[in-house]
Amino acid sequence: MKKIYLILPILAGIMFGSSGIFVRTLTQNGIDQSTLLFLRFSIAIIPILIAILLTDKNLFKIDLSDIPLFLVCSLCIVGLNLCYNESMNTVPLSLAAVLLSLAPIYVLVFAYVIFKEKITSKKIICMFLAIFGCLLMTGVLEENLSSTPLFGIVSGIGAGLFWAVYLMASKKSIERGNHTYTILFYSIMFISTALIPFTDFGQISTFISIDPTLTILFLVLHSTFSFALPYIFSTLSLKHIDSGVSSILLSGAEPFAALIFGLLLYSEVPSMIMFCGFIITIIAMMMLSRK
Repeated sequence: MKKIYLILPILAGIMFGSSGIFVRTLTQNGIDQSTLLFLRFSIAIIPILIAILLTDKNLFKIDLSDIPLFLVCSLCIVGLNLCYNESMNTVPLSLAAVLLSLAPIYVLVFAYVIFKEKITSKKIICMFLAIFGCLLMTGVLEENLSSTPLFGIVSGIGAGLFWAVYLMASKKSIERGNHTYTILFYSIMFISTALIPFTDFGQISTFISIDPTLTILFLVLHSTFSFALPYIFSTLSLKHIDSGVSSILLSGAEPFAALIFGLLLYSEVPSMIMFCGFIITIIAMMMLSRK
């Protein structure tokens, strides 16, 4: 029966990998970054709220001492999404997803520097393989390097850094007894409230006026599929399968989905060297995720 739950992190990875479709469509229709984030998070409150009500209403309870960690998580989520959106708009979707998936490497480095956690030779090999794979994906060994914007690469690296800090902050909050849903709910509540002054509601009304039924459905799918459901699915999977297995399936599915979406929708055809870099990075990150 547990094997059925193996599909949850795969679905989460595919949904995360679909983010580029929504981001590029909204950006091309005149939605700026802050407005895009407000739409993503404010609508995502609903499915996460439903998940809490179906799981345990006590998850709404928090201590005042939890708020600083929630604020750190909020800032990291904003930074992650800003950087990742910019990366997806400027570099191939597969490269953006791979740069984001380097977060476990940053976690290892932070854990070593801050908490003095040991880094094994296996982890070092995996880190170097992942970085080498990313270099191949950027086109550094080919003439098409100039076609890959440096700002998009830096944004992708920044997304991974913010994701790493979020992972460490949320882990600390979980150790203090908070559930993932609780962290997400209050974090996006803080974010949505803070983004209101920076949101252009005129852009939203203009976008919706194109075709109210389709555009509203698109906005709901954007928040649900690129943010809320992936978190819910990945959290549910941890109750039934090993966290390492879940991480491996998610880290492999997301970049692969982004590669397929980029190929089918945007004709982003990687060269053989770039594709080899993609495979090397995914294998390295999957090895790194194993216990």
